[in-house]
Amino acid sequence: MKEKSNLIITIGRQYGSGGRIVGKALAEELGIHFYDEEILTITSEQSAVGEVFFRLADEKAGNNLLYRIVSGLKPQLGKPSTDADIVKPENLFRFQSQVIKELAKEESCIIAGRCADYILSREEEDVPGLVKIFVYADTPTLIQRTMEVDKIDEKEAARRVKKVNRERKEYYRYYTGENWEDWNNYDLIINTSRIDLEQTARLIKDYIKLRGIEA
Repeated sequence: MKEKSNLIITIGRQYGSGGRIVGKALAEELGIHFYDEEILTITSEQSAVGEVFFRLADEKAGNNLLYRIVSGLKPQLGKPSTDADIVKPENLFRFQSQVIKELAKEESCIIAGRCADYILSREEEDVPGLVKIFVYADTPTLIQRTMEVDKIDEKEAARRVKKVNRERKEYYRYYTGENWEDWNNYDLIINTSRIDLEQTARLIKDYIKLRGIEA
């Protein structure tokens, strides 16, 4: 009898789209873990590198973004280094990628951002239960939701939405060589300007059921 595959849901999300809220609600509904910033803590513990280094580099491109775009290079996802390069952004990404792959093998879970969709869909990975989601929203919705959640005014919310989403886009491009907002990279794309976050979580759950994947 074939062993049941883990259900691994990756959620790429624009800042202000409600992706984190959706992920947490869906995880609770399915009875599985939701990993967002928790990945930074786990990676720090396993690598013995201070968590502050992972937080500084979290979903931000490395120092050679322009060079990599021009030359079409991608950082290699091999084993992380433990020498003098240990805290370089590329090496921290390797540590983090290692943790993401281990989580996918150990349990059904939901992982937010951090190129998890790319890491787990590479040819050498075997994740048959992988479901790749991208959550976005119209700009006014992104700003309004950021104002409500972060308790800031409209001007600051607009600035934050633009800054964080630019950083996430550059981060994805830097470490994958691909476009973060290319819908071909995902299985299901949802605009949370059109339906509320509870409906979004329900839609993803229904999609998983249609795929015949169980947690």
